Amino acid sequence: MLTREEDIDVHALRKRGWTISAIARHLGRDRKTIRAYLSGREPGVRESAGSDPFERFEAYCAQRLTDDPHLWAATLFDELLELGYERSYPTLTRQLRDRGLRPACEPCRPAKDRAVAVIEHPPGEETQWDWVELPDPPAAWGWGKTAHLLVGALSHSGRWRGVLCESEEAPFLVDGLDRVTRALGGLTRDWRFDRMSTVVSPTSGKVSASFAAVAKHYGVTVKPCPPRRGNRKGVVEKANHIAAQRFWRTLPDDVTVEEAQRRLERWCATRGDIRLRATADGRATVQALAELEPLRPVPAPFPAILTVTRVVSAQALVAYAGNRYSVPPELHGHTVTVSVRLGATHLDIATLPAPGRGAAVPTVIARHRLAPAGAGASIRDEGHVTALTEAALAAFTTAGPHRRKQRRPPSPAARAEADNIRRQLTGDTSSSGEVDVVVDLTRYAAAAAGRNTLTPAPTQDTPKETNHQ
Repeated sequence: MLTREEDIDVHALRKRGWTISAIARHLGRDRKTIRAYLSGREPGVRESAGSDPFERFEAYCAQRLTDDPHLWAATLFDELLELGYERSYPTLTRQLRDRGLRPACEPCRPAKDRAVAVIEHPPGEETQWDWVELPDPPAAWGWGKTAHLLVGALSHSGRWRGVLCESEEAPFLVDGLDRVTRALGGLTRDWRFDRMSTVVSPTSGKVSASFAAVAKHYGVTVKPCPPRRGNRKGVVEKANHIAAQRFWRTLPDDVTVEEAQRRLERWCATRGDIRLRATADGRATVQALAELEPLRPVPAPFPAILTVTRVVSAQALVAYAGNRYSVPPELHGHTVTVSVRLGATHLDIATLPAPGRGAAVPTVIARHRLAPAGAGASIRDEGHVTALTEAALAAFTTAGPHRRKQRRPPSPAARAEADNIRRQLTGDTSSSGEVDVVVDLTRYAAAAAGRNTLTPAPTQDTPKETNHQ
């Protein structure tokens, strides 16, 4: 088999008038090989010495894979063995690939392999939304193994913003929508989502009843993406990729949630908004295009209730959004819920319902003024401070720790308890605290009579009986 370079040399030397024998000696090849390549043999392809053993199975394999594009090659191999196939499994898979017998399944094809069209996005028409799951958040956040970033992008200009959230539940989604919309500068006519269950039904694509109220409040039209068509919202998908690689990948471990949020906003303003975009008049920055979009003002936040669980610290404080709020000191170490109505100026801290009570309403134990997120403030109630001080003073002691080898015999109270156990074992349950002693004189009389009736021992003067034969 000749390489492509050798094939080129063979044809070039032949055109110069060289004979086949001279070319074969020059390249160190057989004359029949040189003659075959001059006759049109393809370089780099080794011709089979015999007939094609797969040819009689090709039609069957093509039909089976047309009927079922996802049929395993191992299953097809089992069927071919029963039909007399004598080659190996790797040979079968190579033949399937080389002959292109497995057709592409259109519903399962990735988006990058499909033909796509350029979608026009007029200014102010559409905002695209998507969740990004970010692995391994800092342990101090207490969010577990995954953080969630809600990203919103203006389809026309490409401006995007994101909000870090503890969960993807509906209240966190509504809070993120409001915050990102205000960061983008206003509302567009349409909101485009993929088929997330908190917005639309994944199967039918219809808007859920709970999110319909949110859409009416902000005056937008909800448009779901077609199923398995991620490129329909390619603007926000690209923003997701940038957020994961240029923001999350380099985030240090010692930052708080609020600091991470500020870093993201700063990056979007200083890096993301200065990107150049192609326009009909040339090129313009994302910021310049976004400022020309006709966005509507954002109304007051939708009154959703955001609820999270927290553990009370030793100082009877509950952490929320970069601040701490006081509770009664007896709740130290307990789990409580923090509830905030979006747009409100206060938060409520409540205890968890007791298990086994069904849908019991949590008991609100504290209500505080809501401090700005990330301010690091400690909001304390005077009553909580007084109760905490009293509890700390009551538990205060100057006694030193106990020595391990110190002698500590049972106390009088412990001995009294031991006596009580002994009385219970003997069946005496009198309340006098002492065992009653009963004196019976008949026992003494019986003992004296027994001593007086004893048989006397024999004396030496008593004659002994003799036995005479």
